[in-house]
Amino acid sequence: MTDKDDFPSKLLWVDLEMTGLDPEKDLILEIAAEITDFNFKTLSTYETRIKHPADKVVKLIKANNWYRDQVPENRDDFLKHLDEGKLPSVAEEELVDFIQPYFGGEPAVLAGNSIHNDRNFIKHYLPKFDLKLHYRMVDVSSWKVVMNAKYGVVFDKDSTHRAFDDIQASIAELQYYLDWFKTKNK
Repeated sequence: MTDKDDFPSKLLWVDLEMTGLDPEKDLILEIAAEITDFNFKTLSTYETRIKHPADKVVKLIKANNWYRDQVPENRDDFLKHLDEGKLPSVAEEELVDFIQPYFGGEPAVLAGNSIHNDRNFIKHYLPKFDLKLHYRMVDVSSWKVVMNAKYGVVFDKDSTHRAFDDIQASIAELQYYLDWFKTKNK
């Protein structure tokens, strides 16, 4: 998909859980990716935690909303398993290998909710993976703004602040909006 008029046949859904929103000071905690076709059929998934020095992660987590917004059981379970993650460089190589069979030399179109911020972290921490991504993205939060402001359509989404669950919610949200248009055109 090197020509701007070529369109993808698949989407690469990505969600990152981070200690905050600033890639210059915050860290990636968890990465999930899912490749789907445009019917949102899952073709493959990837998920991992990212390993960092525990004292640094705990300090960053407790300083932002991630810690406060988590259900205590989820938060405690997540913190208990921090040392089970992979180094960012290992996760990056795995992500590159993960998308290769599905996208080949075609840049992968990134999809997700507020995906621009995840992309900022990808650029900062996973530059080899970033090189495999298309400059275009499908941002479900853009749909949210239009659907709510123009049509009054609201999707009630639970946010677990767990990467794979959040991808599933993003896919369901986009499907909800597309289904709304189908019912309006009948």
